Amino acid sequence: MTTKVFRANMKASSGSESLVKKLAKIFYKAGFHKLIDADDFVAIKQHFGEPGNTAFIRPVFTREIVKIAKKLNGKPFLTDANTLYTGERSNSVDHLNAAIANGFSYATVQAPIIIADGLKGKASTEVEVNLKHFEKVKIASEILEADVLISLAHFKGHELSGFGGTFKNIGMGLGSRAGKQMMHSAVLPEITESECIKCMQCVKHCPEDCITINDQESSINHEICIGCGECVVTCPTDAISVEWESTSEGMEERQVEFTYGIVKDRKNVYINFITNVSPDCDCAGWSDRPIVNDIGILASKDPVALEQASLDLVNQAKPKGMLENRDLNPGDNKFKAVHPNTDGGLRQIEYAAEIGMGSREYELIDL
Repeated sequence: MTTKVFRANMKASSGSESLVKKLAKIFYKAGFHKLIDADDFVAIKQHFGEPGNTAFIRPVFTREIVKIAKKLNGKPFLTDANTLYTGERSNSVDHLNAAIANGFSYATVQAPIIIADGLKGKASTEVEVNLKHFEKVKIASEILEADVLISLAHFKGHELSGFGGTFKNIGMGLGSRAGKQMMHSAVLPEITESECIKCMQCVKHCPEDCITINDQESSINHEICIGCGECVVTCPTDAISVEWESTSEGMEERQVEFTYGIVKDRKNVYINFITNVSPDCDCAGWSDRPIVNDIGILASKDPVALEQASLDLVNQAKPKGMLENRDLNPGDNKFKAVHPNTDGGLRQIEYAAEIGMGSREYELIDL
């Protein structure tokens, strides 16, 4: 079955054609306004960005969604869940401070922020899914109290799953800390001794203190490693790697199963921002050059079609940034080129379609 995916492009020659105005137009064009009833608690899920990152979705767009929800007499709030790794979003106090520092204050977005898994990430509820990897998934508790879930996802690269979009934003983002551990359970990094420069960055960022770096050895204790992948991201020489042949696709599937548990029996809105398409996740405290020019905003009631359309548009675009001088043809998977040890993110789309979350066939409709 072909699903409608709506697109707002980057072209503008007047204030009425700004991307902020187009976001409002695409919201109504996709029929999302019909999902919000009076007094509905409307959860707006987005990544607030690790401090130092500049590629995340800007608060001005979030505010536009808040305005629409309020106009429909809903009760909007912004939300995310705490991270598994160290950083400035691993507990609710630091997470809220980071969000405010990146512009997500009440004065800016006109809605409160509720961290969905509590102060230390322990507010977790099991949801039955009965799928390939899990019978039950552990979800950040407060999100299950919302009547409507609006996913504002930044479509970009991801070192563990090829790309991160709607499934990453919802599944990984709203899994509780215990749930995130379940999704990362097969991620076991190794250190190549000859490549290690003993800079200690991996030790500094490891949340479990399971890395040993000294003159005699560079090693990771897999008995206590939680598989968050933070060491892989922070290593400046790529001395730390994971055997992704099976791990990448398995983690993508687990992420999709968590998404399934969150969105089932719920009113859901799916929006992808294909802007500032950075090579890595917004969890990093930096942002490299985008790998393509900004494409725009996509929206659909079908998360599978939305992710497929987003991936297709990025793959068809001219490569930029770190891919500018690579020999890539139109249609080649750019995320596979950025993260060659992954499948470029394709498995998450395939698997979501297999378990009935939507269709990979879509009709792209421009505003």
